[in-house]
Parts: sequence; structure tokens; C-alpha cells
Amino acid sequence: MGVLADSGSAPSLKFLIYGRTGWIGGLLGKICEQQGIHFAYGSGRLENRVSLEADIDAVKPTHVFNAAGVTGRPNVDWCESHKVETIRTNVVGTLSLADVCRERGLILINYATGCIFEYDLAHPLNSGIGFKEDEIPNFIGSFYSKTKAMVEDLLKNYENVCTLRVRMPISSDLSNPRNFITKITRYEKVVDIPNSMTILDELLPISIEMAKRNLTGIWNFTNPGVVSHNEILEMYKQFIDPNFTWKNFTLEEQAKVIVAPRSNNELDATKLKNEFPELLSIKDSLIKNVFKPNQKTSAA
Repeated sequence: MGVLADSGSAPSLKFLIYGRTGWIGGLLGKICEQQGIHFAYGSGRLENRVSLEADIDAVKPTHVFNAAGVTGRPNVDWCESHKVETIRTNVVGTLSLADVCRERGLILINYATGCIFEYDLAHPLNSGIGFKEDEIPNFIGSFYSKTKAMVEDLLKNYENVCTLRVRMPISSDLSNPRNFITKITRYEKVVDIPNSMTILDELLPISIEMAKRNLTGIWNFTNPGVVSHNEILEMYKQFIDPNFTWKNFTLEEQAKVIVAPRSNNELDATKLKNEFPELLSIKDSLIKNVFKPNQKTSAA
């Protein structure tokens, strides 16, 4: 549907992408190359408005993508002790880019986070009731999530911004340390809680399609449904390593080894599914896009 029209219009597209050294930014460049879309990586710093204007003047993009930001290394606990650095990029920088884009009449596709919610009485665990796009974030347990919720609230006022709430991103590259599956296979112990997650192999091409359609506003950018840590590790054992074993521990036990609490939630992906009916449920997407391509013959 619409493929011929899109391929015909591809040469007139030009994307300016921030986050060259990041995981999502790198994958976006590869997808653009595969689709024959002209693109350039921004060299300016997000918090330096003049450098953003210089990038836009040099590249003359049709759309801007922001996959830059501070998540912290090795994890979001870093943000707890680097609050100013986190604000500078995640708040000041993101707002500067949105503002410059608005001045130039450009749509900004902003990869945000869905880790700004946690299960509550209105959205209980295992209820199938997910948080919708217009609901107010209720999780500020980590400084990272707090800054992301602030910025999302402010960006709602920018009619040129498309905010994509990514959660626990997963890709078919099981060697990538940022990959949620890679992380949990390396942990000594894991909690076992169902969550909404984002399969990048399926959803990043959709975000490029969203730019082509000039979509804006907030979108829960996850595959429909939830999957738990144990369900993913069972699939890992089935498809990748039949000898794999793991240990669980409780949220209370986890709290003793992390600095900041972690968000657990289900996001309602109905809006995205209505726009892209081909979108797979989280478990189907995991099998098709992640585990089948990586399947070891011995596991069959």
C-alpha cells in the first residue's frame, strides 16, 4: 500500500539525524541507505542553538530526527549523579532542536521514552489496560525519567514535533550491549515483570514512514501487548542457547543493587496499530525479527 508513491518521492527527501554515535542513530542511517533516502548526521551539539541552525542551513533537510540524548552508561543510574549534564542534553538540547525546527517549518521526529509510567490502580499489572498517549506520566523514580517526562510535557506545545515513546528497545543484534535481551542474558539475576517493548527492526522503518506521512503528536512507540523477562529468556533458550539458565529475584531484592527505581508498564499501542495495521504483537515480532534470524541450528 502506497509503496510506489513512496519510492517515487524518496529522492526528494533529505533527513538530518542527530545521534550519529548512538544505537538508534546508527540504525537510522543504515535504513536510509537501504531505502535510498538522502541523509546527513548533525555535527552540532543539541544545547548549542547556533550549531543546530548551521547544520540545518548546510543540509537543508526535509525532516529532522533526534536520536541523541543521555541515557547514562552503563545505565540510567549515571544520571542520578550527573544531573546538570542530563538536563543540558535531555531538556535544554531537545527543546532547542524542537524550537529551531519550528522556526524553519520542519517536523522533528523525536525518539523519547515510555519509561515515564508505572503500573497503578487504573492500569494494573496483567490487566491489559495500557497507558494512552494523552495520560499524564506517573513515574519519576529516576532522574532520567523525570527529565524525559518534563520535556515531553513541554514538547506537547510544539505542533511540529512527533514524539515516539520507545521502551526497553530490542534489536536482532544480540551482541549489542544496549539491547534489552543482551542486557538481561548477562545479568546475574533478573526480575520477571511483563512490559511493553520496542522491536527496533520493525519500528524504526515505521518511524521513517511516519516522517514521510508528516505525522506529529505523541505516539506510544511499542509493539502491541506485553512480554515478561522470563518469556524472553525462554525464547532465548529455545532459539539461541538450549543450555542457558537464569535466576530471578524480586523488585525488593533488585532495589538493593540499583540506585534509581526502574519503570514497569504497559503502553497502549492502539493508535500506532491503527496507523500501521501490519504492526506485529510483541511476542510475534520477537520471534520473527529477533529470534528466528539468530536461530542456531542446534536449537532447532
